[in-house]
Amino acid sequence: MTQTQPPASGPALVTTAHERGITTLTLDSPANRNALSARLVDALGDALTACAKDPAVRAVLLTHTGTTFSAGADLKAPANPYTFIALMRQIVELPKPVVARVTGHVRAGGIGLLGACDIAVADRTSDFAFTEVRIGVAPAVISLPLLPRVEPRAAARYYLTGERFDAERAATAGVITEAADDVDAALAPVLDGLRRASPQGLAESKKLLTVGVLDAFERYAEDLVQRSASLFVTAEAREGITAFLERRDASWVR
Repeated sequence: MTQTQPPASGPALVTTAHERGITTLTLDSPANRNALSARLVDALGDALTACAKDPAVRAVLLTHTGTTFSAGADLKAPANPYTFIALMRQIVELPKPVVARVTGHVRAGGIGLLGACDIAVADRTSDFAFTEVRIGVAPAVISLPLLPRVEPRAAARYYLTGERFDAERAATAGVITEAADDVDAALAPVLDGLRRASPQGLAESKKLLTVGVLDAFERYAEDLVQRSASLFVTAEAREGITAFLERRDASWVR
């Protein structure tokens, strides 16, 4: 296995390793639970660009350090919503399959990353939540890859309540592909299959699978960015975000 070292200027937020055609990209910002900061989103986008250009890469495995795959938007240093949309679309359009490996918590925008991936496997200790509704906003931009793939009744329940749900329910709902006792054992035949597939076959098959998702990006991306931006500047959202950062209930909690 070859591994890319962090640059001398500071630790990498995304590390890269390669073994037998599979490049593993690891979200490596555990101090803020791999929150989607501007720096992390840019780093992941750059790593995906390199994977797209490298003929040695047959597929990408996206995983994480720490107990959280991603906590969603970094409320202290958020990525520009257009940049995050571009990242999700980059995953969908990448001519190589992107497989997510999850062994922990996934929240809000982190679920958007999973929705953009072609295959997602989580161990049974993992849990998920669309927490946006509890801070006064909505899971707007992450709906682009998610709603074409998620069972509508499940989306309604978890978008509206913000409650946590486990990996088994996530699989049933279509948020992930599979819940497993041993995530690496479950991924082994998947990665073996991708290694045996031809690059052209993978790229063309992925195009067939992502037509509906890309159509959602074409139709709704601009509207959802504007909707998201308008929600974040409201008094209700400011109260919700402040309450979250102060670890207290928001004023509307009864």
